[in-house]
Amino acid sequence: MLKWLLRKTPLLGLMVVLLEACNPTGNGSDGRQVFRFNDASGILTLDPAFAKDQSHIWASMLFYNGLVRFDDRLRAVPCIANSWEILDSGTTYRFHLRTDVFFHAAPELPKEAAGRMVVADDFVYSLHRLTDPAVASPGRWVMRPVDQDSSGTHLSITAENDSTLLIRLRHPFPPFLSLLAMPYCAVVQKEAVQYFGADFRSHPCGTGPFRLFLWKEGVRLVAWKNDRYFIKDDSGHALPYLDAVEMRFINDKQSAFIEFLKGNLDFLSGLDPSYKDELLTRDGKLQQRHQGRFQLETLPYLNTEYLGILVDTNVVGMRNNPLLHPKVRQALAYGFDKRRMMLFLRNNMGTPGDYGFIPPGLPGFDSTTGYRFDPDRARALLREAGFPGGKGIPEIVLGTTSSYLDLTEYIKSQWEDLGLRIRIDINQAAVHRKLVAEQKLGFFRGSWIADYPDAENYLSLFYSRNAAPRGPNYTHFHDPETDRLYEQAGRTIDDSLRAKLYAEIDRKVMEASPVIILYYDKVIRLRRNNVEGLPPNSMNLLLLDRVRKSAMR
Repeated sequence: MLKWLLRKTPLLGLMVVLLEACNPTGNGSDGRQVFRFNDASGILTLDPAFAKDQSHIWASMLFYNGLVRFDDRLRAVPCIANSWEILDSGTTYRFHLRTDVFFHAAPELPKEAAGRMVVADDFVYSLHRLTDPAVASPGRWVMRPVDQDSSGTHLSITAENDSTLLIRLRHPFPPFLSLLAMPYCAVVQKEAVQYFGADFRSHPCGTGPFRLFLWKEGVRLVAWKNDRYFIKDDSGHALPYLDAVEMRFINDKQSAFIEFLKGNLDFLSGLDPSYKDELLTRDGKLQQRHQGRFQLETLPYLNTEYLGILVDTNVVGMRNNPLLHPKVRQALAYGFDKRRMMLFLRNNMGTPGDYGFIPPGLPGFDSTTGYRFDPDRARALLREAGFPGGKGIPEIVLGTTSSYLDLTEYIKSQWEDLGLRIRIDINQAAVHRKLVAEQKLGFFRGSWIADYPDAENYLSLFYSRNAAPRGPNYTHFHDPETDRLYEQAGRTIDDSLRAKLYAEIDRKVMEASPVIILYYDKVIRLRRNNVEGLPPNSMNLLLLDRVRKSAMR
């Protein structure tokens, strides 16, 4: 059955064939509903202040809630705040909190603190904590729209009483509610943070649908149902339906795919070269042999995959780097065929990156912006930059991870046709992310999954005040006019005018080319037939509080 896997790894493939005959119930032996999924990247912390990538966001959403949350259509809807008013022309938000929300009961805390009710002061503490230099949260930038005192150390976030929270902004910022739905803005218990100190990373004390039972780092995480969870379904039944969640950390994606086929995982996200042809036809359909065995769900993903170039002359090693020349960067962008890359290496799962950084589907996307395959134009740009046929350009080192090796090898071969010398440097995913954040890679593969569904979030990567490590501007791109337009867009309430400003910023960024777009991804989910209530969404958020599992027939 699994001819491709048998061809690649005969012994492993044979094991899968033998075990496919099994028909596990997917639930615990005592009938409890246990949802099992894998995260190949792994996690380093359960502190929501560090929920900066998909792996940590998925983990944080098990244990924490904020004022608002995203529904499956990515709208900001009530959560711990059951209502709010927006006052003073969009600069003041008054939130009214529920009075039936309780922190997980940590037995290490004093009796009066363990499992106590959430009050407005808890949000004052939690949101201020994001900007505390001692915490060094990568989400510090999220609080930038909030007004501050003259010292810049105290945010205008106050508790009017236990159930009323007031947040004042510097100026109107239309995406603010969506920004508050990010896990960064989840409420944490001050007593727990102070008691556990550095170990708070492994002692989540939130209000979410699950509470931690076990975390064996690099192996698995198990979370039990929170019996005091405050959200109910439309019929008034308590959520979550699941009794437990198991998050596994199998870093070999082929092995994870086999575990899914064996029935040991209920859900798998993403497409990996190791199994893409076993799973999909060339045009992206589920292979006939798998039809009916599980569900394949796809939809456009608010995820731009790109190559980033550090354009900061103050960083060691970049001062005389030819990649600082805009025409060299533009030549690279013109120099490989993204459409063929998607067809042969991604089974057409995604849209070729022929446009700007803003992905299709968001206001501000402009189909006239970007770079399409044009090797003649690429060669002309290299000549104009003073490097005819690539002569004079030293070896270019591109940092990536093993999951993207096939793509980068393909790009390398096409750039070598232009006369360039390319070396690919492979690192583990966690190491790669760290090197990028610390400006230790001059040329790197990156991806940006929307934190909230607004183009402002994508363009924040090119705002100079967001330069890493303080924020997500990993290329250290700096252009005063782009900064001005970005700030203007952030204050613009009119949606159509704001979209025009977004498009103009995207054009300017693409002209400067600190990034080279690879493709706009698709959400690709594999779900076992007995799993219900797990709708896909274009941010690939894992919303588990309404998931049900039935016994397999």
